Amino acid sequence: MSAIPTTMRAVVLDGPGPLEALRIRDLPVPTPQPGEVLIQVKAFGLNRSELHTRLGMAEGVVFPRVPGIEATGIVASSPGGEFEAGQQVMAMMGGMGRTFDGGYAEYTCVPAAQVIPFTSTLDWPTLGAVPEMLQTAYGSLTIGLDGRPGQSILIRGGTSSVGAATAILAKQRDMIVFATTRNPAKADALKQLGVDHVLIDNGEVADQVRRIAPGGVDTALELVGTPTLPDTLRATRMQGVVCFTGMLSNEWLVENFYPIGYLPQGVRLTAYGGDASDLPAEVLQDFLDAAAAGRTTIPIDRVFTLDQIREAHGYMESGAATGKLVVAL
Repeated sequence: MSAIPTTMRAVVLDGPGPLEALRIRDLPVPTPQPGEVLIQVKAFGLNRSELHTRLGMAEGVVFPRVPGIEATGIVASSPGGEFEAGQQVMAMMGGMGRTFDGGYAEYTCVPAAQVIPFTSTLDWPTLGAVPEMLQTAYGSLTIGLDGRPGQSILIRGGTSSVGAATAILAKQRDMIVFATTRNPAKADALKQLGVDHVLIDNGEVADQVRRIAPGGVDTALELVGTPTLPDTLRATRMQGVVCFTGMLSNEWLVENFYPIGYLPQGVRLTAYGGDASDLPAEVLQDFLDAAAAGRTTIPIDRVFTLDQIREAHGYMESGAATGKLVVAL
């Protein structure tokens, strides 16, 4: 590796605000302590969590802050010896972009526990789409839902990056996949992912689900948020499981929650937040190997440059994307 520079370009939020609050500045390259890893960022994905941070909807964020709950790149320094310089790695969660500076920069310094190594010949924008998307999809499907072969799954918010990744993983498990989109023009994109039943979401899809599966689906992943959660619960069979993972609607609180009145009888509600530790290195490596071999797809909508960060955030906020948005450095 070349020598580590003393300064880097980074996106900084001094506080919540509109797109103009995202400012690119020159900052000192962080110095890692033992137990930390300095990563030269090659690409990072955009996430709704970062939108919530910019809009002032996220709790526990300390400003000024470099946002970004994930990053992909190569190890620049690992003083504790956990990784070798030049090693390909992904990092995610653990306070990135919220309590300490995250991935919207040319370098990021993160706890070693948040770093997962891999080896791949895929290009950096493709690799940059993977960490948080795969971790959330895999964790929701396994920890949240305990999805099994032959079961059915409803993915509420199917054209989101996590929804698309969940559909791919569910089909790998031989599950029957229902997925929703509000935009009929995105139906073909879902079918290309292997979705068995595409549902056009007008706010209520439970009746559509039950016309296909009269007893309801076995599992359901809620990625839209609390506005659609009651309908997702109604689409799920007795003893079925609904996992609340995403808030594409930016709404995640249920007011005046009365469980007996809110939950259909016998339907189980759980949630998934997750961390890097929920994504085993071998699962990440297998996913990347499958993508490199053409056996699976990494759903990417658009790739931006760091200088286009405002445009990228605006596009994310619009909800127009089908798949992951990535910034390549």
